[in-house]
Amino acid sequence: NYKDHPKAARAWLQDMGGDPYAAIAVDTVGKTGIDLGVYGVPETFVIGRDGHILFRHTGALDEQSMLKKITPVIREALEQ
Repeated sequence: NYKDHPKAARAWLQDMGGDPYAAIAVDTVGKTGIDLGVYGVPETFVIGRDGHILFRHTGALDEQSMLKKITPVIREALEQ
């Protein structure tokens, strides 16, 4: 949740069909985004159990991006 009020972000997720996430980080002022090197919104990060960034996707997510890019990274991380 980058620079949005948490209540507005929850409402947006609800409007989009519900919250599919186990956890959502909140960065209301953008400091964490700067620390992560965010340069295009939206950006999606897959973060490993150790806190390291495993994958970064800049731009909107669609089904093909999820299936071809993100899901394999998550599966691999879960196998470790």
